[in-house]
Order: sequence, then structure tokens, then C-alpha cells
Amino acid sequence: MPRVHLLATGGTIASRHTDAGLSASTPAAELLASAGPLAGLTVTTSDLGAVGSFALTTSDLRGLVTEARRCLTAAGVDGVVVTHGTDTMEESAYLADLVHDDPRPIVFTGSQRPFDSPAPDGPANLAAALRVASSPAARDLGVLLCFDGLGFAAAGVRKVDTLRSGAFDAPGRGPVVRLAGESVLPLGRPARREPLPIDLVEQLPRVDVVACYLGADATLLHAAVAAGAAGVVLEAFGAGNVPPPIADAAEELVVRGIPVLVCSRVPTGPVVPLYADGGARLARAGVAFGGDLSPWQGRLLLAAALAVAPGDPQRVLTAHLAA
Repeated sequence: MPRVHLLATGGTIASRHTDAGLSASTPAAELLASAGPLAGLTVTTSDLGAVGSFALTTSDLRGLVTEARRCLTAAGVDGVVVTHGTDTMEESAYLADLVHDDPRPIVFTGSQRPFDSPAPDGPANLAAALRVASSPAARDLGVLLCFDGLGFAAAGVRKVDTLRSGAFDAPGRGPVVRLAGESVLPLGRPARREPLPIDLVEQLPRVDVVACYLGADATLLHAAVAAGAAGVVLEAFGAGNVPPPIADAAEELVVRGIPVLVCSRVPTGPVVPLYADGGARLARAGVAFGGDLSPWQGRLLLAAALAVAPGDPQRVLTAHLAA
């Protein structure tokens, strides 16, 4: 009989109404009970705090990924499910995927409506995630995010709606599995990268995201570096363009040995160095381009590259982003 471990970390799926607002307080065992009967599946549970994911730190994230990997190994299970808040779930799943070196899946899930809602979506999401984690169809897919009947590869997944039940999508990529009753149907098999040997005990280098908008100057970019950022991600326009003052500053940073990664503020499509005074200028200066990763996932990739190869993060970025 397949065995799955459930690791609960809080989020809306564990939240109840209080006078002060929603508060995560429901333990893993109660979450599991709400998912209903799971014929043919054995599930063990544990709790790792109970907070909204908007309150997590990078240190918390490293601990979460470490514990999820430990559960996968120590529990002797076919997969692990992590319940998590939706606000930063795409970031947690992506860091877990960067280090994932096991054919068995780690599956993240959560909900948009609280545990004590008259019509909660958490129980169905959790039941689906447990099915996916136990399924042979999910092996060798890496870390997944399962929501509203669909399972997405961690790389490229984004939260695309603040409130509706179909909260996540992978723009330009699509889901890799879907649920049909109790069956898990494969839809695609994304390319897998070699896991990065990140030491999760150590703090990741600081990487900040700087947004581009009409009329933006380089003040925030300089402030990020002054605050200790070892690398910077530019949330660029369109296919990877930035205002001239930010391009000037990015060129200076690269000369100083501070890596800069370009991602787009647009949800769908890759960044490509096309325009002479925009992305092409950045590419000529040695700025890296992050494909179709969101700025938030790009931030974690750049931090991981700096941790693994502080003297040559570009090498890691190039290898990981290669088609």
C-alpha cells in the first residue's frame, strides 16, 4: 500500500476565523481528517509551525525544505505533501526543487478559503496532493505544486489570482498532471536539471528584486547593494528591457562583480535581449537572462548560484537555464 507523509506548515488551509482575522491553527492530523477517506493510501503526519506564508523568512524556508527532504528519507514513503500558504508557495516549492535529488515527489498544496469556511477548498486540494504524491505518474517530476485538480512543476509556477480557487498556473508551460477522480493523469514531463548542492544549514546570499516602471531611476538598485545584496534581479519590462538609468547602474554592478539577473514583470513568455538600448545592451554588459522564471524564483536561483559558486555564479545560471 502506498505511503505518504503530510508535513503541515500553516497557511490558509489551516486557518480559522478569529476576531483579529484569519489565523493558522489547524494541525496536520485534523487537516488529514478533513480530506476524507483515502482508500488504498497510508498517511503519516507531522507539524512544522503554523503561520501565514507571508511571514516566512529565508531562514524559515531553508528549514522547511530541509525538513521536507528529511521526511522523504526518514519516513520511507512514496512521497511527501507539504501544506503551505499560497502567498509564497511558488518560492518554497522552487527552492525545494533546486535541491531535489530523489525520484519521489514533494508536493506542495494549500487553499484559498480557510479551514472553517462553509465551502473550504483545502480538503479537496489535500486529497488530490496526497494522490499525486503516491502516484507513479509523479515520479521523476521533481517538486510539484498541486491545486484545484492540477499539478504543476515547481519551476515556472505562479500564483495568478488572489482569491479564486484556481489560484495557480504555469504560464506558457501548463500543468504536468491532472486529477480525474482518484486517477492521476500525466500531461507532460518537464526537463529536469541537475540538483544544486546548496548547504541549507548556511544562510543564502542576499539577493534583492528591483522593479522597473516608467520613469524609474537607479536609487533602489543602489540601495539594495548598499544594504548588502550580493546579487540583484531586475523585474524588467516585456522581454527584458529596463529604463536607461537602471541599465547604467546594472553595467556598473557587473563590472564590480555583482551579478544581475533579468526576469520580466509580464506573466507569460521569456526574456530575450532584443532591443539595442534595452535588453541587448544588458546582455552586452554581461547581465544574465532568467528565461520565463518569475522575479521571485529568479531571486532564489541567483542566491543558489552565489552559494554554490560565489566566484562564478554565471556558470551555474547558464547551466541551469539552458534549454
